[in-house]
Amino acid sequence: MAFDIDLIQKHYNKLEATIQELREFLGRPLTLTEKILYSHLFDTSQLTDFKRGSDYVNFSPDRVAMQDATAQMALLQFMQAGKSQAAVPSTVHCDHLIQAKSGATEDLKNAIDNNKEVYDFLASVSDKYGIGFWKPGAGIIHQVVLENYAFPGGMMIGTDSHTVNAGGLGMVAIGVGGADAVDVMTGMPWELKFPELIGVKLTGKLSGWTSAKDVILKVAGLLTVKGGTGKIVEYFGEGAANISCTGKGTICNMGAEIGATTSLFGYDKKMADYLIGTERSDVAAAADSVSEHLNGDAEVYANPEKYFDEVIEINLDELEPHINGPFTPDKAWPISEFAKAVEENDFPAKMEVGLIGSCTNSSYEDITRAASVAQQALDKKLKVAAEYTVTPGSEMVRYTIERDGLVKTFENIGGVVLANACGPCIGQWARHNADQHKRNSIITSFNRNFAKRNDGNPNTFSFVASPEIVTAMTIAGDLRFNPLTDTLTNADGEQVKLEEPKGIELPVKGFAVEDNGYQAPSSEGGSVQIEVDSSSKRLQLLTPFEAWDGNDLNDMKLLIKAKGKCTTDHISMAGPWLKFRGHLDNISNNMLIGAENFFNNLTNAVVNQLSGELQEVPAAARDYKANGIKTIVVGDENYGEGSSREHAAMEPRHLGVRVVLVKSFARIHETNLKKQGMLGLTFDNKADYDKIREDDSISIRGLKEFTPGKQVTVVLEHSDGSTDEFLANHTYNQSQIEWFMAGSALNLIKKQNSSL
Repeated sequence: MAFDIDLIQKHYNKLEATIQELREFLGRPLTLTEKILYSHLFDTSQLTDFKRGSDYVNFSPDRVAMQDATAQMALLQFMQAGKSQAAVPSTVHCDHLIQAKSGATEDLKNAIDNNKEVYDFLASVSDKYGIGFWKPGAGIIHQVVLENYAFPGGMMIGTDSHTVNAGGLGMVAIGVGGADAVDVMTGMPWELKFPELIGVKLTGKLSGWTSAKDVILKVAGLLTVKGGTGKIVEYFGEGAANISCTGKGTICNMGAEIGATTSLFGYDKKMADYLIGTERSDVAAAADSVSEHLNGDAEVYANPEKYFDEVIEINLDELEPHINGPFTPDKAWPISEFAKAVEENDFPAKMEVGLIGSCTNSSYEDITRAASVAQQALDKKLKVAAEYTVTPGSEMVRYTIERDGLVKTFENIGGVVLANACGPCIGQWARHNADQHKRNSIITSFNRNFAKRNDGNPNTFSFVASPEIVTAMTIAGDLRFNPLTDTLTNADGEQVKLEEPKGIELPVKGFAVEDNGYQAPSSEGGSVQIEVDSSSKRLQLLTPFEAWDGNDLNDMKLLIKAKGKCTTDHISMAGPWLKFRGHLDNISNNMLIGAENFFNNLTNAVVNQLSGELQEVPAAARDYKANGIKTIVVGDENYGEGSSREHAAMEPRHLGVRVVLVKSFARIHETNLKKQGMLGLTFDNKADYDKIREDDSISIRGLKEFTPGKQVTVVLEHSDGSTDEFLANHTYNQSQIEWFMAGSALNLIKKQNSSL
């Protein structure tokens, strides 16, 4: 039986009437996305035909999921909100703080020892507030959610950008910052700008070396890392019905890499099979009873151009395996063109490590396809040329693949099975023999491949592919190898060719597990005491940010003018910094240390205008703050791309940054800035970015008339006595302006709760 079955059944019981009423009100057929969004309105009396891309709408998600790195800050904020219980079903998953080094057993033991203080804190807060707790080793949040909580037609938010993975089971699942999670956990409405819709029609059927991963790698190449911003991607067509549920999850998971709000598929037999296979036949039966409402209307899919803002069509019969990268997940290469790309771009041809698994590709089907390729290395007497790691997505998957002999297959080719955790995907990888100066190539089945993300080495060329392609490349040890056409020399000197991978969607013997790692909250939560040592290096109780003083922001210093790609990894790195995710002051020492300074092309090196000295970014920020000087950060396109981590917004706020002015924002980061009382602005004329000088004194005028849609004025006072001024835009609605005035959204929530 599923978790929260009563909640699911209640939703389905009223779904038909809701959809019928909605269809009559709007007077048109509905996409699946619209059915889910409209059926989760916080206040149904506010029903209207919302304008895509502009109207802000309040929603009521069904549940919240948090991973341990972001849960710390989310729960520290929730503790201030004045509530005794989480208002919706919520869970914490301990998957980010386990470093991959030696192998699953030793790495998990070390993590439990090293992170005991944090795990104890998360467990006690979960106990107190009625939150489900998944212990270290239970699995990666998104795989665990897919296996236990996701349900067709539902809506959830999660404090990780790859929450969108649950779209593989037909959910609108959206990555958010911790402050958004606090809104929902306190019973407040959750606000989202009503998204535009992209329809992706899939025809044909995957076969041979091509897998679900290649669908999203292709889409990423078409749309780029910005193409999905503010949009939901809805997949449909005969090709969609032919893809396994976990394959659908892979496609939705990497939708985060195109900036999409989320991605989803309609309910079908593949989803029903997965629900039954994961012991949720009750959910499958309930979904079957309303299946027509868990898909877009037939008229929509017959004439998609009329109902979607953009339509893409992909023929799966013709789709090639893809390899994307390096340094960005949207640089897509069909495998037939990749060898040439390696030569022409001077990518390091030697493939040093292959890594499979993670939240993106760790299903039973993924593992069996990769294992079928690995077994061929043994059968065909091929020596595996590169290192190889396997990261199971959950304890259920790990236990099952061990039972079925697949772990042994990987070990027999020299593979190392890592803990059921994020590991190398997020930089939690103690890579041995990693020369920080040596150019080298790795291929992963993960989702992101930004510079330094996996191992901290800026010279690691990281590429993304399916698990079976990664495995084949690992055997060959050469990026120029194409398993579809090329041969390899075996131990007997023979030329042998790898055969197409074979996969099994669901285990023939069913899934099995001894301990899935779940810990239910205490039935006596009110008596649970939460203690945080004031001298702790890992945890720190929060101090509310100051409210706006009602004046314009005058005479600010430029902290940094970031050049080019500036992701949340550049703003607040993961890897070794994860241990400080619950201590705002300590983690603020990583603020913007990865951003490239426009004026000197260096990272973590800015001129402190008070001393004239070149300093690390956090040190300069602390000096300005100590002297009562507000600061501003200027950025380029798609600023804040990547993870949902709100630390990238909280750290600048904590160190005195009041404004972030950029050419364009990634969605989640812009929202996170607003939640923390920051002023997030975009250039009205992007060329004004070039006017900003290193030693400018910068003011924002017009805040006393701060209203939705009204531009503000940026004034630059240059050191030579000249000035420049220009207009800047914002997307704040009235509620968000109130966050700014209160100092943060949390300050406003606390005030509202205290008045109840």
